[in-house]
Amino acid sequence: MINAAIVGAKSYTGEELIKILFKHPKVKIISLSGRMQGNSKHICEIYPYLKGQVDILCEDINEEKIAKESDIIFTALPHKVSMEIVAKFLKLGKKVVDLSADFRIKDPEIYEKWYETKHIFPELLKKAVYGLPELYREKIKKTNLVANPGCYPTTIILGCYPILKENIVNKKNIIIDSKSGISGGGREFVKTYQSPNTYAYKIGGIHRHIPEIEQELKCRVTFTPHVIPQERGMLSTIYLNLKKVISVNEIIRIYKKYYEGEPFVRIVESAQTKEIENTNYCNIAINIDKRTNNIIITSVIDNLVKGASGQAVQNMNIMFGFDEKEGLV
Repeated sequence: MINAAIVGAKSYTGEELIKILFKHPKVKIISLSGRMQGNSKHICEIYPYLKGQVDILCEDINEEKIAKESDIIFTALPHKVSMEIVAKFLKLGKKVVDLSADFRIKDPEIYEKWYETKHIFPELLKKAVYGLPELYREKIKKTNLVANPGCYPTTIILGCYPILKENIVNKKNIIIDSKSGISGGGREFVKTYQSPNTYAYKIGGIHRHIPEIEQELKCRVTFTPHVIPQERGMLSTIYLNLKKVISVNEIIRIYKKYYEGEPFVRIVESAQTKEIENTNYCNIAINIDKRTNNIIITSVIDNLVKGASGQAVQNMNIMFGFDEKEGLV
C-alpha cells in the first residue's frame, strides 16, 4: 500500500484522480490540497457525492507536509503554476506525476515560445519522462518525474505512431481535426460555455498542444481543435497521405502488431466516444480513401481518464511495479 497526495484537488483532473484512487486496492489517499486561500474544506463539501466515502480535508498547499506523508504526488495544477511546486517535491525526494504541460516540452525555448513564460527549471525538462506508456514504459519505470501527456496529443500520437514508424506515409501535410467535450476546457471555461454550441478554436496553428505533438511524432502538423456539446470524450480524425497503395487490412495488421499486449489500446471498426466514456481505453479505427490514397485514422478517448487522470494512474502503476490495469478496469 502506498500513500498518494493530490495537489489541485478542486480541478476536473483532481476530482477524477480522487474517484480513481479511492477504488485503487494498493493506494491510500492521504492528502488533498489546492488554492484554498485559508478556507480548508472537507472534500465531500466540495463534491457532495463523496460523502461517506472520502472524508479528507482539502487544505492549502504545504509542500513539506505533503512530501512527508506521501509516496507519490499528483500535481493537477494549471500550466505555469506546476513547475515550482514540482521542483520542490523532487528536491524532497518524492515521485511526481504532473498533469500540466510544464515538463512535456524538452526544449525550454520552445516551451517559452508557446507558453509565454520563462521555464525556471529547464534542467528538469531533461529528467522528465513523457508519460505515454505505450511509447515510454521502460523509462517511466525508472523516473521520479512523469510529464503526463495532454489529452489531444494522446489521441493523436497513439493514432499516428505506428503508421509513421513504418514510413509508409508522407510526413508533410498531416491534417488533424479534434473534437473535445467541454470538460477539456477546465472549470472556468465550463462556467461560461453556452450549450448547445459546437465550434473550432485556436485556428491557424496556434494551439499549445502543437509542439507536444510535433516533438513526439517528429513531423509538422496542421491541427484544429473543436468544442462539442457533451461533458467528456474526445475524437481526433487524422489524414495522412500514403506513399504507396496498401490495403486497409495490411495497415490494421501493422497497428495490431504495434499495440499487441497494450492493455488500453484497442483497434476497432468504428471509433465512438460513447464506447470509451469513463474508461482508460483509446479506441483507434482505420480507413482508406482509395480515391485520394489517404489513410484516415479516428482515435477516441475520455479526455479526463486516458487523456489525463487515468493515464496518470497508469503511469503511477508502472512507477511502483503494480499491474498496469490496477484501479483502471
